[in-house]
Amino acid sequence: MTTIDPKLAQKQAAAKAALAYIEDGMVLGVGTGSTVNCLIELLPQVQLKGAVASSQVTEDKLKALGIEIYDLNSVGQLDLYIDGADEIDGAGNMIKGGGGALTREKIVAAASSQFVCMVDDSKIVSQLGKFPVAIEVLPQARSYVARELVKMGGEPVYREGFVTDYGNLILDTYELDVSNPAKLEQEINNIVGVVCNGIFAAQSASVMLKASDAGVETVKF
Repeated sequence: MTTIDPKLAQKQAAAKAALAYIEDGMVLGVGTGSTVNCLIELLPQVQLKGAVASSQVTEDKLKALGIEIYDLNSVGQLDLYIDGADEIDGAGNMIKGGGGALTREKIVAAASSQFVCMVDDSKIVSQLGKFPVAIEVLPQARSYVARELVKMGGEPVYREGFVTDYGNLILDTYELDVSNPAKLEQEINNIVGVVCNGIFAAQSASVMLKASDAGVETVKF
């Protein structure tokens, strides 16, 4: 008898619930990560016109299913973006970027009218910040940005051996005070050399699909 990992079962349940938000003929914004992978496996059940991918990894998975990939510049505003999160609070603010796709994810989220976030119950927090904030930086600026983050109370760690889809580097930054996510998101973005950071407050979730052993709860923000 095969035993399914409980967390995987929760991710699959959240992904199944997300299908209800997808309309036939839609160009769907598709996120990146393990929960999104569960959603991608289900997409042949709906009649998409195509998708805008938030990473090369996601794009490759969608293409393997025969789903047409659109460049965001060619489609304009999207109706829906579906993704997961590393952390999400009670207001829909998130930390994302564990997979390193934060910049593309944030661009697609910003260009979408609705952001549906799928999470298992381990991702729910009262305050963001236990999970490190991923910060994408231009290679030349890595050391400078790291010093500025230290001044802000952070402990940046260079993600060695990883390069983003845009050819940049990641500083995973611990110990930041994320009690005001929108303020910190902007302050980090103001550091010269920062491309993007993994706090999603300006692009917070519209809907959270929260999966637990009891089922999937829908929370609207």
